[in-house]
Amino acid sequence: AVVSTQSTGQQQPYSTQYNQYPNYSQDSSQQGFYSSPDQYSTPAPQYSTCQPAPYSSPDSFYTSPNSFYDPNANMGSMGAVPQQSTSDSFEDEPPLMEELGIDLQQIYQTTMTVLNPSKPAATNLMDDPDLSGPLMFCLGFGSLLLLSGKIHFGYIYGVALIGAASMYTLLNLMSVNGVSASITVSVLGYCMLPMCVLAGISALLSLKGMLGIILCMVTVSWAAFASSKLFVSVLAMYDQQPLVAYPCAIMYGIFAVLTVF
Repeated sequence: AVVSTQSTGQQQPYSTQYNQYPNYSQDSSQQGFYSSPDQYSTPAPQYSTCQPAPYSSPDSFYTSPNSFYDPNANMGSMGAVPQQSTSDSFEDEPPLMEELGIDLQQIYQTTMTVLNPSKPAATNLMDDPDLSGPLMFCLGFGSLLLLSGKIHFGYIYGVALIGAASMYTLLNLMSVNGVSASITVSVLGYCMLPMCVLAGISALLSLKGMLGIILCMVTVSWAAFASSKLFVSVLAMYDQQPLVAYPCAIMYGIFAVLTVF
């Protein structure tokens, strides 16, 4: 190998150029930079007897207070993990009916008020109106009509929706305080109970005759009187009960027509 020099512009052999520098390995060894390997060598430890390390259970590492897997250790400024109380149980949870918003006691009281028209309605009966009872009676009315081979769920839904909207508008025009839509739907739905009785009779007997006319008049009057009684007790319109019962009788009359025909 040859190396070119910039000063002379001549090429010199690599070995010749390398020999120009002092042999640092020899000088440094003479000056004490490198010492004998025996100076840093340490004798290997001698054991008289070989004893095995004491056995520790694998579970002891996880249960040790200084273990990394201990949730209360190595938390720094965050502190220990809060312990969850075991006092929560199924006994402390509220009943299922309460979570769903279904008050069976209120459903029973409203149903008994509808079944007994002569019984005065409580003024606070509709303070917390529910829709579970009306929905149950409407579905029961449609199911009883199925026993007669009549599928009128669409008609029931349509008539109930139009009737509730009409009664809501009429009652707000007639009363001073006004009424909410939930109370209107709840009262009209609970008073579907006489219609359920008529639908159950139609599954056993034919209502296309004088007996059917009489039964329809009785059930429509029953439902109209019960609904008007609840409305006037909520709105304090005791002197206007016949005016409230008339549109209610029209709506329940349509349900009676669906039951007969």
